[in-house]
Amino acid sequence: MTTPVTWGQPAAHRHAMLAWAPHARASAVPCPVGTQQRPIHLRTHTPAEEVAMVHTRLTELVAIPGGEFSMGSDDFYPEEAPQHRVRVSSFRLERHQVTNDQFADFVSDTGYVTVAERPLDPAQYPGAPMENLVPGSLVFFPTPGPVNLAHLSQWWAWTPGAYLARPEGPRSSVSTRSDHPVVHVAYEDAAAYAEWAGRELPTEAQWEYAARGGLDGTAYTWGDDELVDGRRMAKYFKGSFPWKNETADGFERTAAVASYPANGYGLFDMAGNVWEWTQDWYSEERGHADKPACCVPSDPRGPDRDASFDPAQPQFDIPRKVIKGGSFLCANEYCRRYRPAARRGQMIDTGMSHVGFRCSTPV
Repeated sequence: MTTPVTWGQPAAHRHAMLAWAPHARASAVPCPVGTQQRPIHLRTHTPAEEVAMVHTRLTELVAIPGGEFSMGSDDFYPEEAPQHRVRVSSFRLERHQVTNDQFADFVSDTGYVTVAERPLDPAQYPGAPMENLVPGSLVFFPTPGPVNLAHLSQWWAWTPGAYLARPEGPRSSVSTRSDHPVVHVAYEDAAAYAEWAGRELPTEAQWEYAARGGLDGTAYTWGDDELVDGRRMAKYFKGSFPWKNETADGFERTAAVASYPANGYGLFDMAGNVWEWTQDWYSEERGHADKPACCVPSDPRGPDRDASFDPAQPQFDIPRKVIKGGSFLCANEYCRRYRPAARRGQMIDTGMSHVGFRCSTPV
């Protein structure tokens, strides 16, 4: 059994971080497009041609055969327990995470404006300084040296002007990251892309079943050992979190999709790189885990919306969805969540520099 890694901090979200004025990173230059509505793309093709063009740009779907598996884990974090049997019907899942280029196609076609780019309503952020109430998002910034890991505000900062095209703020860009996973997407943004693509977001059970790639009950998507022949199998934080990252793969933050080996189903980055949104509302306790052994639940879903609010932060009236997979910021000494059983609750209005998504479809 693996020794659990403790982390008592609530997840970072925009409501809390906006109120922490000293930790907001002010923009050095104005955000050139932060609050501007992008022009809607004028179509010059027939509807049938448009559909064909869209599908050539979308990620390939991989057929995932239905089956039964052990969901969750008793060996790491309490919200993953108890491990229990679940049955999942066949479905299809995108081979890799949605990329910056792919999301840009969606924006070009529709004029969509993400949550991070929209003006903020002061009434929704009581206590936040007015200078913070501008479009932006939460960005990870390495600390200059070792810090107390109990205080995540030391490396997460509300950053005006940060959004998917300028992921670290107005002076950054994704010009060299077209094939990296899109980040700074709130749940609403991911769901809008999925609808445009004629797809949907996977459920938590679908996502975890696919992530395991046919390996039932293992700690990682590739087996029980962190390294395979001395090789890292996923994009996660290696070094001294949060200040010293050994970027042996050449990527300081996200990696290009498919930079690491696929799992048994041929899916890339089902561990690490970026967290991924799922359809299910989040709760620390999963009702379907209490079914007797005779009654394995089929295609289980999470709790209802009302059960998803964070009891540790009752002042924030924002429901949470399940995110899965871990990210490039998962470090063994802090957040060993680059595993299929790992799960976190994410407030639906909060995109961050390590949260993305992929889509699925029924068979």
